Amino acid sequence: MRRLTQTPPFGLLAGLLALSLLASPVLAETPEEKGRAIALETDKRDQGWGDSDVRLTMTLKNAHGDTSVRDLRLRSLEMNEPGLGDRSVTVFFKPRDIEGTAFLSHTKILDPDDQWIFLPALKRVKRISSRNKSGPFVGSEFAYEDLVSQEVERYTYKWLRDEACGELTCHVTERIPVYEHSGYTKQVVWTDTTDYQPRKVEFHDRKGALLKTLLFKDYRQYLGQYWRSHTFDMVNAQTGKSTVLSFSDYVFKVGLTEKDFRKNRLKRAG
Repeated sequence: MRRLTQTPPFGLLAGLLALSLLASPVLAETPEEKGRAIALETDKRDQGWGDSDVRLTMTLKNAHGDTSVRDLRLRSLEMNEPGLGDRSVTVFFKPRDIEGTAFLSHTKILDPDDQWIFLPALKRVKRISSRNKSGPFVGSEFAYEDLVSQEVERYTYKWLRDEACGELTCHVTERIPVYEHSGYTKQVVWTDTTDYQPRKVEFHDRKGALLKTLLFKDYRQYLGQYWRSHTFDMVNAQTGKSTVLSFSDYVFKVGLTEKDFRKNRLKRAG
């Protein structure tokens, strides 16, 4: 690191100190400022990955312990335009009754997200209503609104506390969805204080009761910078059902463009 050869003037030093206070999740003054700063730090550490491609399995378990497994693929594209979040397309390969089903999501920051699903049995692309984002995604414990990129401006924040989470220490933050038709009144997020990756999220339903809990496990780093959890474990506290997403290794910088995320390509997205 290059050292300063002269002592900066007091005014400059004070300005640099003020900027560092605003940028630091630890030193932010109010719980609201600190909660937002934690979200901004998480977002900053995941910028610049471009695009990615990954295969995964979805394991659904009912309250009696019966399971079913689906094989699918997820492609994502990072968007850097104002007002836009990332884009993703999910395609199912197995079992046969869901083969060819494809889901496309265009995340927006403040406006309702654009989402479509292609149903092979109907041979048509269906738009997901902006009022129906809380519905279950293909029978899983994930809602449609869980499958969009988690853009900072989609929530308001409040830091609650720091506490141990397993062998780690986590910031615990409450975030309130800005979207009026969200299925959640709030979410409580546990974020690792060292790598700023989420470790757990509790989702509270429209009555304020705990609905489900999502655990992020098996983090791996790519390109020397980007962390990805390889196991998403979602458990519904009210029904006893669960869904586990198990990811294989990610591939980044594969050359995807906006053309790969158009609804007229969903029928051949696989």
